[in-house]
Amino acid sequence: MATGATTESKAWTYTGGYPHSLQQTKTYPPRAGEVKSVFTTPHILVKINACALNPVDIQMMNLPIWKIPGYNKPKTCVCDFSGTVITGGRTELLRGDEVFGMTLKPFDDAGGALGEIAQFNMANSVVVKKPKEWSHEKAAGISLVWLTAKACIENVAKFVDETTTKRIAVLGGSSATGMYTIMLAKQRGWKVITTSSEKNKEFVTSTLKADEHVDYTKQKVRPAVQKFAPDAVIDCVGGTECIGLPSSKRYVSIVGDKTGRTSMGGPATYYNFLGPFAAYHAALQWIRWARGQYGYGESYDVIILDMKKEWLEEAKTMLSPDDLYVDSVFEFDDALKAFERLNTGRARGKVVIKVSDTGVLGIP
Repeated sequence: MATGATTESKAWTYTGGYPHSLQQTKTYPPRAGEVKSVFTTPHILVKINACALNPVDIQMMNLPIWKIPGYNKPKTCVCDFSGTVITGGRTELLRGDEVFGMTLKPFDDAGGALGEIAQFNMANSVVVKKPKEWSHEKAAGISLVWLTAKACIENVAKFVDETTTKRIAVLGGSSATGMYTIMLAKQRGWKVITTSSEKNKEFVTSTLKADEHVDYTKQKVRPAVQKFAPDAVIDCVGGTECIGLPSSKRYVSIVGDKTGRTSMGGPATYYNFLGPFAAYHAALQWIRWARGQYGYGESYDVIILDMKKEWLEEAKTMLSPDDLYVDSVFEFDDALKAFERLNTGRARGKVVIKVSDTGVLGIP
């Protein structure tokens, strides 16, 4: 429903903390002619067809800042999406273009993908046109994990390519980021050992073509990975079990030392001094990073994705619909159930929420 310069839109919002504050409400994104365009970075307005969940969506909802008065207003959520452009603003996108992408700031006003209509600031979003052969449900889940997997590979590439063995370990190979990390590594001709539970062994070895597998539920991970002698380690699950292997020249983590799913991971863990445990591991991470920088051991870093549009364009040429792995699809009204599925940690592929089947006809 149009109201003045805004359009009423169903959306899931939170005030602070998952799951207790997440609820279905209304937001009021701008109409096409009112999208921000002057004296600012380009903004686009998108009719959301599907969105996909990531652990960071829960972690953002749990940020302590939302408890501060003035910050505890309702906020939209979810980074990954696929949809139809209502207006492309000052971008090359046109009304009716089917697109996919992600935002780093879903908490901006009407800026989250778990809603019927979202406005994305292109200063902190990356969006490209969707291939016709990709469904919205499959396209919604690729952006964050692909950009993260690409960043992982690029961060270890120079350390691996200069060796004759070209071996890496991917911890958490059946995770959404882990599976694309394995795929990219194999495309480079690298040998890969990966970890997962026994139920995912066939998937990571036969489908993703990992060379060796460690069942973390039955085997001691460090000795098994050490025997493979990787030149670098990419950690997609968190923890410290495989840091400092004798053969490893580079260790990158997208999580950090923590293993819990509710608090923010990635480079933020360098600055998490909320409590003695977090502060202790933050200090350890800084020490490892500094030692590596000055050549006193394995090069170490905790990294985040790179928002590179060319990498998403590359995904369109490298991935077929069969390479877009979806664990489950939930209806919009069942968003809480979708988050519950994500939070089990057992999803193989993306947990997707279907928002709409329709395009932009009738939307002002």
